[in-house]
Amino acid sequence: MANFKDSTNEQGMFIAVVFEEQIIPGTIEYAIYDIVENYIDMSSLDQRYINDKTGRKAYPPKTLIKIILFAYSKGIYSSRKIESACKNNVQFMAISGYANPDHSTIAAFVSSMGDAILNIFSDILMRCAQLDLIGGEVFAIDGCKISSNASKEYSGTFAELERKKEKLKAVIDNLTRRHCENDKSTEDDLNKRKKKYEDKIKKIDDFLKNNEPKIGKRNRELKSNITDNDSGKIKSSNGYIQGYNGLAVVDEKTQIVVSAEAFGSGQEGQYLDSMLEKTDNNLKGVSPDNGLKEKVVIADTSYFSEENCETLEKAKIDAYIPDQQFRNRDPRFPDKYPRRKKKNLFKKDDFIFNGKDNTCTCPAGNKLKFDGHHNNHGNIGRRYKADKNDCYYCHLKSKCLQKNAKSRSFSITDIPKPKTYSEKMIEKIDTLHGRDMYSRRMGIVEPVFANITVHKGMDRFTLRGKSKVNVQWLLYCCVHNIGKIANIILDYFYISFYAAKFPKELFGLKIIFQ
Repeated sequence: MANFKDSTNEQGMFIAVVFEEQIIPGTIEYAIYDIVENYIDMSSLDQRYINDKTGRKAYPPKTLIKIILFAYSKGIYSSRKIESACKNNVQFMAISGYANPDHSTIAAFVSSMGDAILNIFSDILMRCAQLDLIGGEVFAIDGCKISSNASKEYSGTFAELERKKEKLKAVIDNLTRRHCENDKSTEDDLNKRKKKYEDKIKKIDDFLKNNEPKIGKRNRELKSNITDNDSGKIKSSNGYIQGYNGLAVVDEKTQIVVSAEAFGSGQEGQYLDSMLEKTDNNLKGVSPDNGLKEKVVIADTSYFSEENCETLEKAKIDAYIPDQQFRNRDPRFPDKYPRRKKKNLFKKDDFIFNGKDNTCTCPAGNKLKFDGHHNNHGNIGRRYKADKNDCYYCHLKSKCLQKNAKSRSFSITDIPKPKTYSEKMIEKIDTLHGRDMYSRRMGIVEPVFANITVHKGMDRFTLRGKSKVNVQWLLYCCVHNIGKIANIILDYFYISFYAAKFPKELFGLKIIFQ
């Protein structure tokens, strides 16, 4: 019979810990420590502290940002859980230099970062460019719907919130009536239950008095939210959520997020112009010669509009955005998207134009006379019409006339209407090259959202208000980008190690990674 040594996780022990040895090259904590210490300029945050003569010593911003980035990378976004990890987890002790900030310090630091997060994001992006992680040729834009720290119960139009207030009043009246009838519960118990509903009524009342209804682009009232009015009721893959739409522009080469912002609306198309401007500025910050001009941008159908297509063409961006009927026209899916069969009638090419007398001859030999000029949705041309008697006795009318039509007519366009920007985009996306380019979108941007929300566990926002939530969303994207840097550092580490040990055998492999 086998005799094994005892092993248990319940027994604790005192051990000597060297913090440097806990940060191993190739890990996310090593990448965070290296980037924050050597590549991020924290001077904008350092200037906020004026306690050199009075006041207690503060935790350095570099220490706090390292703790927060590492905690987010492990799916820990609660400030109290981060405080606990700093006291009990060796890796948190190592990366922070054994700092123990409390939860209020951590929460206040994230909430007050403001525009400083943009500098941190740009510095990390610069480091990605130095490591050749940004291709700068093809980009995909999309949004990730994430729940926020807001109650869906307190969401609705002003009229809906008024009705909710009346329902709560009815609940209080019902509680009082039942108490009088039964006389079983104590007076204190009744008052506690009434106060709970009265507080809810007061909360709704105060909001309605101090705020105005939110009006959308179509002059319709949008749903407001009492707990976080910047958030929105957004349709996601898991139903409706109360939260924000985290937009991101992702580079194709290694899926680096080059631009990001959170919005409290599920309609993403209205923010395309803003995202393109931010992306262009970020790329130019990485390289002065870089930018979005003549680069490829891919987006889904929610971004398709005449306004967006015009913006992209004027900016000289090679964009690929399908319209809502894109799949219906795709010849690769004839069974999944069946097309309505049209009656096989004679077409314009089957008619012969006679220039001498300005008439047309139909396949049956009858003449269609000139019926005047026309303007059909911007297409200027001539109209020709057949005689009713000719069509009535024609043996080919079943192949020529629409249902209930008495005579055949058709138009010849002389001056075609100029194509709109959206029509040009439809023609572009319907080409073989256009469909091939659009098929790359999902492989570029969707894995980024999967990594952030599922793999890293950053699947909700803990702060309220667009400015604070935007800080968190940019931090999430920073963690994703640092993860890509950690992977490349790991590759360099292993190649350097094995190349030193076996220089001849791994010489070719070293060139591949470089």
